[in-house]
Amino acid sequence: MKTVFPEEKSKQLGIGEGYDLGSPHYKELVNYANLKLATLGLPTVGDQSDNPTLRLSGSLVKEYREKVRLLRGYLCPADRRIQDFLTRILGTDRPSLPTESFVLDRHGLARITSLPRDGYNFSSSIMESRRIAQGVLHNPASDRRTTSGVFHVADVGLPAADDKKVVPLNAAKELLRLALNPPPTDMVFPFSSNEDDPAKCWVSLMLRPVVCPAVEGYIREKSMEVRFFAPGGCVANLDFVESIFGNGGDPFLAENDSGLDIEHWTGHTGCVIVAPHLAGTPKQILNLPSKANATERELRDGMYYDNNPDELYNDGGAFKLTFRDSSGLVVTVIADNYFGYCKKEVKTQVSFSANLSGLSEEEHAGGAVVFPSYDLGEEFNPLEILPKTPHTFDDTISSLGISKDDVPEGVYCDPLFSSLFYLPENATFSLRDQKISWSYNDDPKTLALIPENSYVLPSGYKVEMKKTENDGPWKLVGTVGEGFLCHKPCTVSGGGKSEISKPLTDAIVCGPVFIADWEGDMKLAREVINKDYSDRFRDPKKSNI
Repeated sequence: MKTVFPEEKSKQLGIGEGYDLGSPHYKELVNYANLKLATLGLPTVGDQSDNPTLRLSGSLVKEYREKVRLLRGYLCPADRRIQDFLTRILGTDRPSLPTESFVLDRHGLARITSLPRDGYNFSSSIMESRRIAQGVLHNPASDRRTTSGVFHVADVGLPAADDKKVVPLNAAKELLRLALNPPPTDMVFPFSSNEDDPAKCWVSLMLRPVVCPAVEGYIREKSMEVRFFAPGGCVANLDFVESIFGNGGDPFLAENDSGLDIEHWTGHTGCVIVAPHLAGTPKQILNLPSKANATERELRDGMYYDNNPDELYNDGGAFKLTFRDSSGLVVTVIADNYFGYCKKEVKTQVSFSANLSGLSEEEHAGGAVVFPSYDLGEEFNPLEILPKTPHTFDDTISSLGISKDDVPEGVYCDPLFSSLFYLPENATFSLRDQKISWSYNDDPKTLALIPENSYVLPSGYKVEMKKTENDGPWKLVGTVGEGFLCHKPCTVSGGGKSEISKPLTDAIVCGPVFIADWEGDMKLAREVINKDYSDRFRDPKKSNI
């Protein structure tokens, strides 16, 4: 049984790690990446004379390469489970998973290899990556926000939902074969892209996403295993999913073999193959049935070939093709390198595992903590308008850990955010006079009201000076100090999670309105409002009317 400690979780997620150029951690990972390239028989990057690891391990690398040659075709336990599944559903002539790949067995390895060594930019036809102050900025060629026509399911194993496209098994097998044979340009490893002879390879990653969290005294934490394969040029995709789900380590090590971890493994295995080159595949090479021989569903889903050599599969658009059955094996090919598809596929496979396991559910939830704001007009006296609260300015300075001697005027400017001012509870705001007034120790005090500043009362209520929508006149805006948690549980993609966190001002159009016939238009509006809509149902009784 493998016990996962909190510090190991932090290591899997790279918490507290930095990958800045020149840092010791960056240099360590660069040397490690070059060592891995050498063990794969690929060209290393840069001058290796200062790489003590390679200098000391030259003979070991040769020995390792010889063992790899003798064990050619050997797959790690997770890959063996996936390959056996493909053999079972596709036959012995099924495509084979890569037997050699650059294994991302440490968090951060994908991050530093997604850019040239000591470089700042990587550009290809499908990816643009830049080194920035916060880390790395990856921009895939496409940012897709639609799922229309995207979900394709191979006609094998479990039945497919009606809204999915069912792919004939022979065509699905051919798509998988093409996915595992990307063009050389996609295989260029960004880490060595500036070299005269850049390395071209597969990259792979092991994930152990949690399916069922631990409940002390009731159930142990359960996770599934997910293997990612991507052409070298798509290593940024694996950097993305690793940052979310953590690094599962080296899949070739027994300690990371899920099959030996029976107490924490759900028994389910997933595989994701990133294959952006599949978009635009001609139908004529996919062994699709002719239109005359296609079934009704194949006709509906466009899964036929109509003797048009220019006709493209899925109209040349992106798609995800899934093979799965009730044994808990699922293999998905993603014909795009949009990051969202990779993340959502892991969540889909977690949901698949949860459904088969029972006792747990993959909840697609979200929302926001919302702080309502109000238009306060031009004059605002909190004591007259806001509900009474026990909070005082003394409470504020006590919470901030400062003494009264530090606030002789009864106002405190935050040392970290110079535009943030803490005021007493009796402060009043006047937009006309452009000032804030209050009394402190029986002395009247004033402060200029400035648009760039935020003024916080002891209750947490914040007052700001803002322009009205559509660049109108100035107004005072108040925001409550204690927000509301708007949570949307058990929803789906497109269910409205992000809408909760958007301000209503996005839905408000400001500007002049011209009404030609006020009386007539108001009469029509009154008819709409006062109409009895109870007769809109065919059978009102069914709707309790």
